[in-house]
Parts: sequence; C-alpha cells; structure tokens
Amino acid sequence: MKKYKIDFEKSGGIIPAVVQDFNAGDVLMLAYMNEEAFGLTQTTGYAHYYSRSRNSIWKKGESSGHLQIVKEIYLDCDSDSVLLKVIQLGDAACHEGYRSCFFKRIEGDSFSIDVHPVFDPTEVYKD
Repeated sequence: MKKYKIDFEKSGGIIPAVVQDFNAGDVLMLAYMNEEAFGLTQTTGYAHYYSRSRNSIWKKGESSGHLQIVKEIYLDCDSDSVLLKVIQLGDAACHEGYRSCFFKRIEGDSFSIDVHPVFDPTEVYKD
C-alpha cells in the first residue's frame, strides 16, 4: 500500500465528497469535508461532513437517524476529492425525504420529479 495525502488546501480547506450506495451503486449525495470531518469519518466509520453554510462539522443522520456507514473510501487522481461508498440507514440520504439528493430531472428550462419521498421531512425535523 502507498501513503496518501489529501490536498485540502487546493479548495480552501475543504474537498468534495461524492456519496454512493455501497450495494446498489446509486449516487446519494454530494457533500464537503475538511480534515476534521474526514478524520472523524475514518475513526468512527460513520460519514461526517463540513457544512459550508453553518461553518461546522455534522454527522450525517444525527438528527434524522438516517446514518451512513462508510464501507469504502476512494481518493481521486488529483487527491482533492473523495468517493464514499456507504450503507444508507433509513433508506434516505436527502433532507427533503428522498433516497437520493439527485431527484430533480432537468428538462429544458424546468425539472420534473418522478420518484416519491421515503419520509416526510416535517415529521423528522420538528425543531
């Protein structure tokens, strides 16, 4: 095995993290990680991300129960982004209740939604 170094500095201290279902292969979401979030992900086995809007670390599913168990991590060729292959607990990665955050299909200047949400976000996020 070779040593690696993730280039967090290239994008100001954060890197994109593509999140893919370990078994089915569908892309669930795109998030960002800083060094602390990446370290927590590695040490706990649960996906942790960096919120650019809140300027803080968050554990995926901490409030909803829809945790992500990280099975594999891949580093891209430029060492500035990662792919997480996860087991998605609760079967929904999107805070809007959908399995994947990529549920809006663009058609011209509008979009359509042809999938149904897995849960009602107003019931899950009550605070």
